[in-house]
Amino acid sequence: MAKAASRLKKTAMKSKSSPQARAKAAPPASARQAVKKSAPKPAAKAPAVKAPAAKAVAAKPAKKAAPSKAPVAEAVKPNKWVYTFGDGKAEGKAGLKDLLGGKGANLAEMANLGLPVPPGFTIPTSVCTYFYEHDKTYPKELKAQVEKALDHVGKLTGKAFGDAENPLLVSVRSGARASMPGMMDTVLNLGLNDKTVEALAEMSGDRRFAYDSYRRFITMYSDVVLGLEHHHFEDIRDTFKDSQGYQLDTDLSAEDWVELV
Repeated sequence: MAKAASRLKKTAMKSKSSPQARAKAAPPASARQAVKKSAPKPAAKAPAVKAPAAKAVAAKPAKKAAPSKAPVAEAVKPNKWVYTFGDGKAEGKAGLKDLLGGKGANLAEMANLGLPVPPGFTIPTSVCTYFYEHDKTYPKELKAQVEKALDHVGKLTGKAFGDAENPLLVSVRSGARASMPGMMDTVLNLGLNDKTVEALAEMSGDRRFAYDSYRRFITMYSDVVLGLEHHHFEDIRDTFKDSQGYQLDTDLSAEDWVELV
């Protein structure tokens, strides 16, 4: 019995220390290694895939176009064809370049800011649109609104358009949304005529200056408004200079300009 027990004891000790026994006990560790090796890792890359998609959705170009359209639609009022500015007030603003042009919108903005801007008014692009949509005719309210705006400017300057003693003179300048130097038409000294030119001569104390300004107005108005080519007036002036033996425009006296006009 003692020998049998001794054999059983030795057998149990061999079984515990045998490689096969250890191999059978190892599966849990190898299983863990297998799980670690076979565990897929695409989940870590998932955020990188989602990030570009989020950026693509964030791009909203449509919102950029909205600001330029909304102010114009808001500012265009039925039967309103003149926008005044001056004396720290204006009916326009910088965001209305599509309606008032760059020059008109910026003048309005400066007036709103209280900067010393000479008073004036802007005829908006909606008048041009109306003109071509209605067989090249102007809105019926335009003339009255322009006259009212001229009166407004006259009150701010202390002058009156067409007044024979203290005439209001204005410049008429074209304007586009973007700056186009030298490309747009201009008419200066609008308001001069045979009577107001005498008032300008008396107020300035320079008759030659007054009639030279009148001559320039006639030339510009004829060219821009009436479509008469500018060279016709240059030919008349040059012919007169030759007859008097003059070389330069500065050689002409006040009486010479009166005769030319």
